Amino acid sequence: MRNSIFARLAKHATIIGCVGVLATSLAHGQQVPEQLYSEMQWRMIGPFRAGKVNAVAGVPGNPAVYYLGADGGGVWKTTDGGTVWKPIFDKEPVASIGALALAPSNPNIIYVGTGVNTIFADSSYGDGVYKSADGGENWQHVGLEDSRHIGRILVDPHNPDIVLVAAMGHSSGPNEERGVFRSTDGGPSWKKVLYKDSLTAAVDLCFEPGNPRVVYATLWYGIRKPGQKGTSYGPGSGLYRSTDEGMTWTQITGHGLPEGGWGRAGVAVAPGNHGQRVYLIVEAKEKKGGMFRSDDAGTTWKKAAEDQRISGSADQRILVHERNFRGSEERRYRLCAFAELVPFE
Repeated sequence: MRNSIFARLAKHATIIGCVGVLATSLAHGQQVPEQLYSEMQWRMIGPFRAGKVNAVAGVPGNPAVYYLGADGGGVWKTTDGGTVWKPIFDKEPVASIGALALAPSNPNIIYVGTGVNTIFADSSYGDGVYKSADGGENWQHVGLEDSRHIGRILVDPHNPDIVLVAAMGHSSGPNEERGVFRSTDGGPSWKKVLYKDSLTAAVDLCFEPGNPRVVYATLWYGIRKPGQKGTSYGPGSGLYRSTDEGMTWTQITGHGLPEGGWGRAGVAVAPGNHGQRVYLIVEAKEKKGGMFRSDDAGTTWKKAAEDQRISGSADQRILVHERNFRGSEERRYRLCAFAELVPFE
């Protein structure tokens, strides 16, 4: 099933439940009565020794194969839909994983970004990006050693050698290997294409569905001081847009977005709207943050939700379901919380 919903399921563990039923029916354009799944429960399917899950990817058209990247447990793979998970990254010198992406044109090509994507005083860091060309059997280190933490990886839908990486950099001090990096040769070489300063991290990336030339990125002043509680706010944080697949960028400010210092932010573009509908979830001072929506490709914005339950999470990630989902407000929130889906209109 194309863009399986299961590939979106990962926050503190891998969980599979009633969403599978929903996804199958929605894929055929049907509306599912809520009473058919209201009594179903989420269940843990493991693995049980890997720590918090930071990234999940599935193979379109093959509902049995999924990968996950764990906080301190490396990369795991299942070939039976989650019944059995096997570690496939244990031979590498780092176990902390922040991002994982399969090449849409060849799902045997996997890119893994090491170093957790949430920054705390005790966050485990990594040593850059790894690549597999055989479904995780073998791995090659392909650079960005000093990036320490990788927030997100994008792979061009048609060319597996074009890769964008959101590099977060050192968590407690300045360094230069942070920002958005781009490779056109599958990783041996990288060009820094979006950079604010030596203290500002790149944390999120997303393509416009169906048009990889349009890319959004969020930057964050993510430096953590000893003993610090709460998020970090800084002048480098913000939202950026590219119309040439990441080679050049323009910052998006104002016109309904919060003023003043931002914390961490996540961005997503809704499919089926020619790139016009964009969602942003952002931390901001004085309770000005939340979820914002644009219906003109980021030109103007309005606040889409006041519910504080959907903001203030550790990674500020937002994803948009490929189809509208109708249901009760509480049911919609529960799906949002577990699967990180945003079915709001």
